[in-house]
Amino acid sequence: QVQLVESGGGLVQAGGSLRLSCAASGRAFRSNAMGWFRQAPEKEREFVAAITWSGGGTSYADSVKGRFTISRDNVKNTVYLQMNSLKPEDTAVYYCAARFGSGSSSSSRYDYAYWGQGTQVTVSS
Repeated sequence: QVQLVESGGGLVQAGGSLRLSCAASGRAFRSNAMGWFRQAPEKEREFVAAITWSGGGTSYADSVKGRFTISRDNVKNTVYLQMNSLKPEDTAVYYCAARFGSGSSSSSRYDYAYWGQGTQVTVSS
């Protein structure tokens, strides 16, 4: 079992930065791939970024590539999403997710077994 708690969301102006954190409890964290997803009002939940269990492999949605960076600290049981050059279209609830029994990253939300409660990110123009 893995419990996930996101933090770091908020209101920021376009062009600004935020860093999201996801604290995980549960012994399986270090062996599982992690991901970030987001959901805007009246839209489907979409992939943002993912990272392998070791942190050696990362992947990103085209819409955030070059602006967002995912990382993890397996000592602190925490995964991060550094978001730079934010745009109004990045406004959404951001969710942290963990795979179960797999260290390989995935862009499909159906591959993730555990989810956090979400944190709101609002980017004003």
